[in-house]
Amino acid sequence: MITSIEPQVSDTGRYSVTETCNVLGIHRNSLRKYTEQGLIKCGFRKLTARKFYAGREILKFWRSQL
Repeated sequence: MITSIEPQVSDTGRYSVTETCNVLGIHRNSLRKYTEQGLIKCGFRKLTARKFYAGREILKFWRSQL
């Protein structure tokens, strides 16, 4: 269940999978499922190839789930 409190994130910030899960109040498997379904977009860091989620994407996803 996604948190009912709006996440406090910066629009231009980049958040890891763990940070994104914490601000949304969901499990990492749920985030993976939402990403695969195209409900939230992620990017990849060039050096480490790790996923990140932009703050504006987190807020857009949270607002769409209300």
